[in-house]
Amino acid sequence: MNLEKKQEGSALTIKISGRLDTTTAPVLDEELKASLEGTEALVLDFSDLEYISSAGLRVLLSAQKIMNKQEGSMKLTGVNESIMEIFEVTGFVDILTIE
Repeated sequence: MNLEKKQEGSALTIKISGRLDTTTAPVLDEELKASLEGTEALVLDFSDLEYISSAGLRVLLSAQKIMNKQEGSMKLTGVNESIMEIFEVTGFVDILTIE
């Protein structure tokens, strides 16, 4: 997994490439926890994400909870068909903002 982070004021965009799984999810989790304070708008760019596991889903849920608590927004962009299918099966389409 590779992360590209871009901060513009209170907006943070993180582009995630590769696989978000049991091995890499803790890396993203730590990055988000370190970066979300003061962030009002979080965008996770999934255009180069190939795979997401349940560990990755937990990280997304955790980030969404933090953003809700801060009264900020979180959205996912560039979600491919196979990852969208995972979001639909798990019910995450009802929890997350996906564009």
